[in-house]
Amino acid sequence: MTEHEPALQAGAPPARLRRLTSWLLHHGAARANRVVGTYLDRPGDRMRYAILAALDESGGISQAELCRRLGIDRGDAVTTLSGMETDGLLRREPDPVDRRRNVVHITDAGTTRMREMDTLVDAAQDELLDRFTAAERAQFTDLLRRLVNIPPP
Repeated sequence: MTEHEPALQAGAPPARLRRLTSWLLHHGAARANRVVGTYLDRPGDRMRYAILAALDESGGISQAELCRRLGIDRGDAVTTLSGMETDGLLRREPDPVDRRRNVVHITDAGTTRMREMDTLVDAAQDELLDRFTAAERAQFTDLLRRLVNIPPP
């Protein structure tokens, strides 16, 4: 400890770590995953929600483009997409322009499930950000979007 660093508070991580944005983001993400996990309890629901949201917004989209937009591994996505297709949440069909590719579409059941999940995800966000005012939540979300270079909705 130097004269410029405060003494370690009981039970707190070292000040050297508490000042690191990367360390705080890591632990913030871990907390977010725990909170969201209490609302979306089925394995794979986070990816399913992301896929449904992307399909709802963009309509039919190729599997490859879907994976690029969401930043998910194509191999992981194929397994999830197959399960979602079996559950009736989406349908895949050959691309009429390039029959080697599949185009993925959300179904009515997928839209219904996504709306149910919207409610759960919104509740998780409320719990996660309950220490912030509405203005702070908006600012925090905007700053994170800028950090990861994602445009606003």
